[in-house]
Amino acid sequence: MTELLVEPQWLASHLSDPDLRIVDLCKAEHFAKHHVPGAVHLAYEKLVAKAPPVGGLLPDRDDFAALVSGLGISNGQRIIAYDEEGGGRAARLIWSLHAYGHRQVSLLNGGATAWLNEGFPLEDTVMERPGSTFDATLDDSVIADFTYVSRALNQSQCALLDARSLEEYTGARRNAEHGGHIPGARRLEWTDLMDRSRNLRLKLPAEIHAQLQTLGIDPAQEVIVYCQTHHRSALNYVALKWLGFERVRGYPGSWSDWGNRADAPVASGEEPG
Repeated sequence: MTELLVEPQWLASHLSDPDLRIVDLCKAEHFAKHHVPGAVHLAYEKLVAKAPPVGGLLPDRDDFAALVSGLGISNGQRIIAYDEEGGGRAARLIWSLHAYGHRQVSLLNGGATAWLNEGFPLEDTVMERPGSTFDATLDDSVIADFTYVSRALNQSQCALLDARSLEEYTGARRNAEHGGHIPGARRLEWTDLMDRSRNLRLKLPAEIHAQLQTLGIDPAQEVIVYCQTHHRSALNYVALKWLGFERVRGYPGSWSDWGNRADAPVASGEEPG
C-alpha cells in the first residue's frame, strides 16, 4: 500500500526512481524560481472545473485523463504532490486522483516550505516530459454531491467537517448567496492541521486525533469534508485518510454549491460546544 505522506528525506533519496513523478502545484513564479528536481508544474486552475457560481468541481473523466497524461504520467507510476501553501492544492490533486481510481499518490510533508528550509536540492530548469496515457476510472466512494450530503444530515454514522474560517462558518463572512454552514457540521480549519514549528508539516497523528476527538469525530464514522470549493478541505481529506479513516468523502463545489441553493438548509452562529 502506498504511503500517503512522505518526508523530504525520503523523496531526496528517490529522485532518480524511474516510475516516480513529482507534481509541483506552487504558484507559477515560485516554480520558475526553483523547484524539486524533476518536478513538472500544474497550475491549480487546470485541476478544477467551474459552473458559476459553483467552483471547485471535478473535471469530467476525459478532461482529467488528458490533464494527467499531459504531465507525462501513466497509471503505473507513483505521484508525489506538493505546493508552498501547506498542502491544500497538492491535496486536491490527491483527492482528484483518488476520485479517478489512482491511489499511488503521496503528499510531500511540509511541501516546498520544508524542502527549501531544510536545504534539499533545487533546480530552476524545466524538464520536458513526453505525454503519456492515463486512464481515468471514476471511484465515487470518495465523492459527496449535494444529494449525498443532504441524505447524510442528522445521521449519527456520518460526520460533516468544515475546513473554513470561523467567520465563514458562522456566516459573518459570506462567500455565497447564503452565509453559514451545513447543519450539524463541525469545524476543523485546514490551517489548524499544520505544524508551523515543523515547516508546515501535518501535525503529529496524536495531535490531530485529539482535535477530532474534541469535535466528536471518530474513525468509525464516514466523514464528509468541505470548504468553499473543496480546495482547503482537500487537506482535511488527506489528513483523515493518513490517520486511517476508511470512509472519507470530499464535496466538490462545497459551499459555493450548498450556499447558493434555495433548497439547502443552512445553519449560522457560533460553533457547538
